[in-house]
Formats: sequence, C-alpha cells, structure tokens
Amino acid sequence: MKRFLRLALLVCLTASLPAAAQDAKMKAFVDALMKKMTLTEKIGQLNLPGAGDITTGQAGNSDIAKKIADGQVGGLFNIKSVAKIKEVQRLAVEKSRLKIPLIFGMDVIHGYETVFPIPLGLSCSWDMDLVEKSARIAATEASADGINWTFSPMVDIARDARWGRIAEGNGEDPYLGSQIARAMVKGYQGDDLKKNNTIMACVKHYAMYGAAEAGRDYNTTDMSHQRMYNDYLPPYKAAADAGAGSFMASFNEVDGVPATANKWLMTDVLRKQWGFKGFVVTDYTGINEMVAHGIGDLKEVTARALNAGIDMDMVGEGMLTTLQQSLKEGKVTMAQIDKSCRLILEAKYKLGLFEDPYRYCDENRAKTDVFTAGNRAVARSVAAQSFVLLKNQGNVLPLKKTGTIALVGPLADTKENMPGTWSVAADFSKPISVLQGLKDAVGDKAKIVYAKGSNLDYDAAFEERAGMFGKAFGRDNRPAAEIIQEAVNIANQSDVIVAALGESAEMSGESSSRSNIEIPQAQKDLLAALLKTGKPVVLVLFAGRPMAIKAENENVPAILNVWFGGSEAGSAIADVLFGDVNPSGKLTTTFPQNVGQVPMYYAHKNTGRPLGTWFEKFRSNYLDVSNDPVYPFGYGLSYTSFSYSDVKLSSTNLKGQQTLKASVTVTNTGNRDGKEVVQLYIRDVVGSVTRPVKELKGFQKIDLKAGESKTVTFDITPNDLKFYNYDLKYDWEAGEFQIMIGANSRDVKTASVNWSK
Repeated sequence: MKRFLRLALLVCLTASLPAAAQDAKMKAFVDALMKKMTLTEKIGQLNLPGAGDITTGQAGNSDIAKKIADGQVGGLFNIKSVAKIKEVQRLAVEKSRLKIPLIFGMDVIHGYETVFPIPLGLSCSWDMDLVEKSARIAATEASADGINWTFSPMVDIARDARWGRIAEGNGEDPYLGSQIARAMVKGYQGDDLKKNNTIMACVKHYAMYGAAEAGRDYNTTDMSHQRMYNDYLPPYKAAADAGAGSFMASFNEVDGVPATANKWLMTDVLRKQWGFKGFVVTDYTGINEMVAHGIGDLKEVTARALNAGIDMDMVGEGMLTTLQQSLKEGKVTMAQIDKSCRLILEAKYKLGLFEDPYRYCDENRAKTDVFTAGNRAVARSVAAQSFVLLKNQGNVLPLKKTGTIALVGPLADTKENMPGTWSVAADFSKPISVLQGLKDAVGDKAKIVYAKGSNLDYDAAFEERAGMFGKAFGRDNRPAAEIIQEAVNIANQSDVIVAALGESAEMSGESSSRSNIEIPQAQKDLLAALLKTGKPVVLVLFAGRPMAIKAENENVPAILNVWFGGSEAGSAIADVLFGDVNPSGKLTTTFPQNVGQVPMYYAHKNTGRPLGTWFEKFRSNYLDVSNDPVYPFGYGLSYTSFSYSDVKLSSTNLKGQQTLKASVTVTNTGNRDGKEVVQLYIRDVVGSVTRPVKELKGFQKIDLKAGESKTVTFDITPNDLKFYNYDLKYDWEAGEFQIMIGANSRDVKTASVNWSK
C-alpha cells in the first residue's frame, strides 16, 4: 500500500505542469512501474474480460477475482453501479502485487440512464452543440456510476440500409460524420480526462465496418483505397485528431486481412499517418474470430493482432493464454508487449486512476447526477429536434388538443422500445411511451383512445427476435382481422388517427440486418384499414434505418419519422405532433424506393451513360423503378416554409489560396417561427479521377421568425476542394466547380466558379 501511495503522490505533483512536462512525468511514472512488472503482469494489462458473474458482495469469490489479484486483468466492461465497481477496484489496488487500478468500460452509446435518440436520429438534428451536450450528459451520468471509458462514438459511414448497425452511426456522409465524431469525443472527454465527470472515448469500428457486403453484419468489406480515404476514413481521422483516447478494431476484413490483424490499418494509417497516441482494443472476441476467418489458430492470430498494433484483447483471452509462448518462439517481441502495456497504463494515468483509483466511485454523485430532471429535459428537447417531418399534405399537422384522437399501433404503448437499440444502462420502467406522452400533453382538453391494431409482425418467431433484451411486445393471439377491427372501431369515433408503426428497437442494431426494409405486412394491413376510414392519418414512423416507404409516402397524408427518441420519446413526439416544437430534423441517409436500390447515397458518381429521364434504354437505370429516392439526403419539412434566393458568389474566377464567399438569402415564408439547415454542396466538374456529382462541404442551422429573412454565407477555400487522387495524394485540382446551396441534396440553387492554381 505504501508503494501505491508513493506513486499516487508522484501523480498529484504533476497535475499543474505544462503538457510537455506532464508527458515527461507520465513517461517517468510508467517507466518506473513497468520496471517492477513481470511478463505475466504486463500481458495481464492487455486482458479485458467482461464482468461476467460479478455481483455486489461476492466479487471476491468470482472466477475473475483471482485473475485480478494475480495481475492478469487490465480492465472490465459492462459492470454497473458504484458499489460493484468500487468492490472490484479494491481487489486490484489492495490484493494485486503492484496495486494497478482497473479501467471500467461500458457501451454508453447514446446516453446512460438518460437515453438520447439513437445516433442515426441524433445526427438528423445537424446541431453539433446538441450532439456534444448529449455526450457530455452521458459522460456525467456514466462517470457518476463508476464508468470511465465508453465504447463510443461509432463513426462508421453506412450507405446500405439493410445493415442493422446503421442505427448506431451518423449516416452516409463523411463530412457530416466527421463533425459529429469531433463533437462526440469532445463531449465525452471534455478538456481534462482527470476530471471525475469525463470518460475516455473509444472510436469504432475501425475500419469500413459500415460497408459490409449485402448489409449483413460482420461480413466482408472490400473497396479501393481511394474510396476508403475519400468516403469512409475521414470520420475516424477526425475523431483521432480530436484526441480520442482509444480505438476499437472492426470485425470485417480489409484487403483480405481481418482488421484485427491488419498492420496497414492499425499501424501505418492510424499511428504513422494520423499520429494516434492512444491504445487499440479489439471488439468482443475479435481475435478469436480470426480463426474462423481462416488465417491461423488462436496462437497465430493473437500474435498477428499484437504485431498489427492491437493493444487490448476484449474477452477472448488469446493474449493472456498464448503470448508468452509466442514470445519464446520469436513470433512477437518483448518491445511489442511493452508498447501495448505502456499504452494501457498511460490511459489509466490520464484518467487519474493512479492518483485516486476510486475517483469515479462517489456514491453521492451516483444519487444526484443520474437521470435528473434537467438531463431528462435536455433529452426531450434533443429528441424533438431529431425527428424528421417527411410529409404533411393538407397541413394535417400540427394536431389540435381538442376532440378525440385515436392512437393505434404496436409501437404506441411500448415504453421499453422507446430508448432504441444499445441502451444497456436504461431502466425500461422509466421511458415515456407515445400513449403516455399524448395523454400528458392534452390533459383534459382532448380524448385519447387507444388500440394496438396489430402485432409487430405476423410471424411470432420474428417478433420474438425483434423484442429481445427486455423489449418484448406481449403478443395478441386473437385473429388479425379482429385486432384490426378493434382499431378501426375507435378510429371511426375519432377526429384524427395517429398510427405508431414501423420497426421495433431491436429490428436494428448489432446482428439485426434485414433483407426487407419495409414496414412489416401486419402493420401495413392495419394502416390500409385505417386509411379506408377516410379520417386523417398521421404515421408516426419508428425506424433504426432508412426504410422503403414508397407506398406510405403515396397514400398517407402526414408522416413523422421519430427514429427511437430515448427516455423522453413519448413526450417529445407529443411536443412535435401538437406543434409545441416545430420539427427541424433533416435526413442523414437516403430513403430508397425499395431494397433493390441499396446501397443508395447522394454523393454517387456518374457512369459513362448517366440517366437523363427514366426510362432510357442503354442507360444506367432499372426496368421497374426510377433511380430516384423517396426522400433525398438532407431532406426534412417544417410546419413553416422557406424560400432560397439564387446563389451569390464573391467572384467567378479565383486563383490559389483565395477565399470564395457563397451566399443565399433564406426567407421564412410561412406563419410560424422555425429552424432550417442550409446546406452547401460542391461538385468538382472535371478531375484526374472521377468525382461525385456533389459533396456536402458545409451547413448552418438557422432560426427564422415568421416572415424573417437571413443571408447565409459560406467561406470556401481550396481546402474544401481537396480529395485523395489516384496516388492517394490529398490535394485539389484547378478547374470548374459548381457551388450548390439548398434545403437538401436534391433541391439546390447552383452557381459556377473557375479556380486556377
């Protein structure tokens, strides 16, 4: 214990030193510690098991307790509560030889107990302050409960709606994804990781995981390096540049080598090109799974992972059980083991754990900082700003708080589904359902009548798979026609129908890929019956991905996409439905007409035979459907309307490093105050390699009062024109550029400029 106190004193004395001096002191501290460590203890730092069977009051008797005492564990993940974490940390700092504290991680993906919208939904706010604030609150709550490391943000670019984990990311665009990656890292880590209300970020899944073939989770990824650098790698780099403390390797292969053993990815790009200084952890059993990939047995793939640049082994224990033998056989070096051990110890140092291993175990904070009224109010506001109004024919919305409102659908009264996928810390007794939210909103001013109307799906086995992790629906086993008729009966007695339909929370997320991305047929049949009543119908669409809702768009007068809004979803939905909040969300993914169009994204390239108007023989199109999406990237309506002037350029001819000012005047032409996301796109008309038809290069979210106009100006420099060319050189090329500004990627005003070097 005296040794630990001396080490802690050394840490305390360095706290106020300049950065360079602190780095030197950290190095000295870690050097001194590592000189005392045995090979077993060094390898032990690389081992990250799950919490497993640990329960309060019995941690010392668990199987993992002996490994902790023997110095064979570097950290644990998905263990919750100050009491449990404090008990396990005590094993490390009082029972192990060198008293090295553990790091505690958790999947804090979109909030802790106060749950925010799923990341795909959050991205649709296009508001970086809100994004950062959500991460800041998540860090405050998680750290109050003992957590100091989160496996977030997920920054994978995803353009295939079949992939379930599209719900966890920020959509299809690398520019927007990069802005969100920076905001999330800043929100989690703050300006000082030693503060007990910050946590270390872990950027995932590195890399290209979102491009898995056929949209099937864990599947092969294969693409050119040019596409990697231009489209998929930017958000990872942005997170690294923002100072993220750790990265997580992806499951997929890259260039025929699983990412977990890919030295080019983990060392050449991440460390040498980008200068990343933190540590890299595998995903769950990522090392072991390389055996099934077919590149070696456990000892071989573990050695390959270490040699590639992997520092920590999640769950698999390949490092713990094979590295000593591989070292004897010369397949790994002591320098490599030392490097990884050092990086883990440095992370703990940066978190202040050597100074105080219990700094995240303040029981008072656990009582006062988690799921507070203030946090819930922010979550409610953020959720409302993430919703996207897709259609509002005849101004059906906003609803009046009068008369009788029929609320129908399997997602209307299922509070457990409101937080969405990957809400592992949520208390499912606390979220607000749509039914509760509407009742709270109208009070005694209007009557809310409810019927389930249908099961989630006709297939009971499918519904069971879609209701995992405490989110089951409670199946209605009556005949489908009887369930629908019950809903029709209440609808006929109502003034307006709100249909809460779509996906359940677990129809997206990990291992939740879908080959059919439409609303399940059971719900479609319900919707058709509701439309036949002749009453106005509002579709409240729950989704964890872009869905194929062409028919719904053609037949339903009003559609509000609410994703999965988190703890306060029901209240936020009521806020928007009744007009207390004017919707301002904009899509960050393209909505296809059908699954046959995916992968689908706005920043595509032209072929040599681009389509003019559908249908043209011997052009790049389909026989049965146009190339158009139902809703384009960047799309979203409001309860008011906005007009855009033509684009005004400060010059039409520029040279070198001059700055171009591009501006439009946006006017709120409606009778409500509202927010609009003004989007800037650029097209490089002629390049040494083919270039996309347009690329997002800027956006501004503005508030406009009814009748108000604002001029929005974007400063464009040659840095905004850069891309990775055939030789992977990052530069810009002289020529003609189209400058496009508008409300979404389709509806833009365009001007041209010539830029010479």
